[in-house]
Amino acid sequence: MTALSRFVSAGGEKGHPYFQCLKRNNRFAWTDECEAAFLKLKEYLATPPVLCKPRAGVPLRLYFAVTEWAISSLLVQEQDQVQKPIYFVSKALQGPESRYQSLEKAALAVVFSARRLRHYFHSFTVVVMTDLPIQKVLQKPDVAERMVRWAVELSEFDIQYESRGFIKGQVYADFVTELSPGGAPQEVELGSQWMLSVDGSSNQQWSGAGIVLEGPNGVLIEQALRFAFKASNNQAEYEALIAGMLLAKEMGAQSLLAKSDSQLVTGQVTGEYQAKDPQMAVYLKYVQVLRGAFATFELVHLPREQNARADLLAKLASSGKGERQRTVIQETLKTP
Repeated sequence: MTALSRFVSAGGEKGHPYFQCLKRNNRFAWTDECEAAFLKLKEYLATPPVLCKPRAGVPLRLYFAVTEWAISSLLVQEQDQVQKPIYFVSKALQGPESRYQSLEKAALAVVFSARRLRHYFHSFTVVVMTDLPIQKVLQKPDVAERMVRWAVELSEFDIQYESRGFIKGQVYADFVTELSPGGAPQEVELGSQWMLSVDGSSNQQWSGAGIVLEGPNGVLIEQALRFAFKASNNQAEYEALIAGMLLAKEMGAQSLLAKSDSQLVTGQVTGEYQAKDPQMAVYLKYVQVLRGAFATFELVHLPREQNARADLLAKLASSGKGERQRTVIQETLKTP
């Protein structure tokens, strides 16, 4: 399988049962799952796809898929109005990689493909076909350290990003079918509803906000904001909501359901309470402007005990300690 990997679609996923057998410190056991996977591999190798030689001056397109156990990609080029395969790349996820968030695994798929196919990435423009907001997240100034390293690593290549659109090539159709239940591509629909959980925290020394944005198909983006200015609890809650709405807008969300554990902010935004304080009135006006960026927007009150993750991010930000082990975007706001 290793020798023929460039010809094998989604080799990491196909070989997962064997890799489990051959793990160190595990007793070798050839299971029914291994036998079934082996028979499927034999059948696949009986009619492997024919790879083509890329033509100079024509961009290459990179499709990728992420599963629980592996990342896989397919490099193609459009020739004679047909997308023809050039190279298959696959990697079984090891250790911490299997616990990455969906967006991190997607970014890793692009990075790993660039490493394996470096000569192609240097010689051609490579168009990454995806509906995931990989490019936007990699451009954030304060993402986790590994994402920063990946962004720098990819900056040496001419990489563009486009929406997947419809399937044009049979090889790509087969590639998607092998990895997606029911044969349908797993794509993020930006028009689908996104979920936003926000929380603000304030103490005598620091103030901060926590934002958790969840999109379709497992997209999860977390943000911790620290305020370099004095802020009341209510001000911090509004800052959290506004930052979350701006993040959702940047990610292309069109339908947004926001949750806040501040009854005051929720009440003012829904019109149940009046914003008599001049400062709160300014925040409320800005929220009303931002809600126009979404086709549908709703803000609901959520008890603090049900908003644990956003609450934790807000406290981490306000304590000044931060959190680097996950893909948490961290920023400091100097002014309200």
